[in-house]
Amino acid sequence: MSEHVFPDSYYKQLRDLQAVDFVLVELTLYLDTHPDDLAAIQQYNQFAQKRIPMVQQFELEFGPLMSYGHSFTRQPWQWGNTPWPWQV
Repeated sequence: MSEHVFPDSYYKQLRDLQAVDFVLVELTLYLDTHPDDLAAIQQYNQFAQKRIPMVQQFELEFGPLMSYGHSFTRQPWQWGNTPWPWQV
């Protein structure tokens, strides 16, 4: 596999997004066992809202994060471009 060099902003935005995703996964697991915890539900919703513009900005600058209709792509089809976010 060839080495890809991305600007520092690529890695920063990806790390920030991964941190938000981690919080959302942890809150999801917590809420599975504490479904009536209003504070946790509010925190989950805040992080879910925070994630939307982060994903939009990342995809605008660097391409799609997810496939199967969860992310838009430009022409040409961008999924052939590596590395994918989980490969970095």
